[in-house]
Amino acid sequence: MNFRYRAFDSTGQPRVGTIDAGSDAEAMEALRKQGLYATEMAGDGARDPASVAKRVRMSGGHKRLRNLAVMMREMSVLVSSGTPVVQALQALERQTKDQKWRDMITGVRTRVEEGSTMSEAMADFPGFFDPVSRSMIAAGESSGQLDAMLERLAMMTRQRAYISSSLMGAMIYPALLVTVSMTVLIVMMVFVLPRFAGLFETLDAPLPPTTEILMTISGLVRNYWWALLIGIGMTGFGVWTWAGSASGKRRIDSLVIDVPVFGTIIRSFAVARITRVLGVLIKSRVPLLDALELTRESTTNTRYAALIADAEEAVTRGEAMSAVLNASDLVQPSVAEAVRNAEQSGRVGEVLVHVADFMDQDNEVVIRSLTSIIEPIILIGLGIVVAFVAISMFLPLFDLTSMTQGGG
Repeated sequence: MNFRYRAFDSTGQPRVGTIDAGSDAEAMEALRKQGLYATEMAGDGARDPASVAKRVRMSGGHKRLRNLAVMMREMSVLVSSGTPVVQALQALERQTKDQKWRDMITGVRTRVEEGSTMSEAMADFPGFFDPVSRSMIAAGESSGQLDAMLERLAMMTRQRAYISSSLMGAMIYPALLVTVSMTVLIVMMVFVLPRFAGLFETLDAPLPPTTEILMTISGLVRNYWWALLIGIGMTGFGVWTWAGSASGKRRIDSLVIDVPVFGTIIRSFAVARITRVLGVLIKSRVPLLDALELTRESTTNTRYAALIADAEEAVTRGEAMSAVLNASDLVQPSVAEAVRNAEQSGRVGEVLVHVADFMDQDNEVVIRSLTSIIEPIILIGLGIVVAFVAISMFLPLFDLTSMTQGGG
């Protein structure tokens, strides 16, 4: 495969040409061995790093977190052993199997070879590196502790990936139960109930109200399935559009944290993530106002983002951050008190990380307990629905048998 490239040599002279390679990553590597540093690469199958980053940002975040944690951990080990950043990136580039991540690492390495810092190169790939990650790397570069910062970032990312996988794993079985049960009910409505409807018509017997309701629903599903699909599609599109608007997002964010039982759990997860990000940034020597701004940008819930913005204003005025947290019902009183004591002792970053550790442990126990409660509730609910359908179908037959025996 031929790739057209623009590059410059070690003397800074521009070069333009073509090169045959299996991928753009291989083409860039071949040019680098020739002493050329590519700035543009195009060809059949060539990948633009910016477009790759955009595609990864549109995909699931769990895979990104897992890959980022692995990358930061391996970079930390290599840099701490004295390996230059460019060579460390080359090692990761050779062993990474994911093509998108390999292309990204190639882009980062190329920028570093051109004279950029690693944090500046990471800024070209926002789909892979969020502002928090880039700021921590920049702080490590400026302080000369890049290896320690990479390890700290790897630990934080691994924790986020672990929490994400725990939540996904806890919801798989309940979601599977609901999906299978809904499929069974639809099959009964479309294929089984019509057979009973013909039987009931030949018997010419009065039907119980529950049986008539099921027959009506079955007829609507069979005769107007296209209207139901259109209605569901339009409703889903409307909800998706509304949820994407500013007012819709604010409303949804308020609902999810105010819903009974589950709202408390969601608040706990949100506070744990905020305290961890803020604590790690402060321990990384990021100024408090910058750390608050980065934490706010990484917060997905608009109400918590507004709370952090209030904390920023308070710090700007010279007031304590804990006063804002203590006045809000979004943060547990124990967390606000811990922050207040940490501000007095000057150990805010360390205390916030410890608080996040304890909260994550508690949240994991809560999720396991909640899952063990949800599963039997779903089974009981689905059993009631199936029993209702079965009884409604067979009840007319029982009534007919009783009438026949009584008449005899």
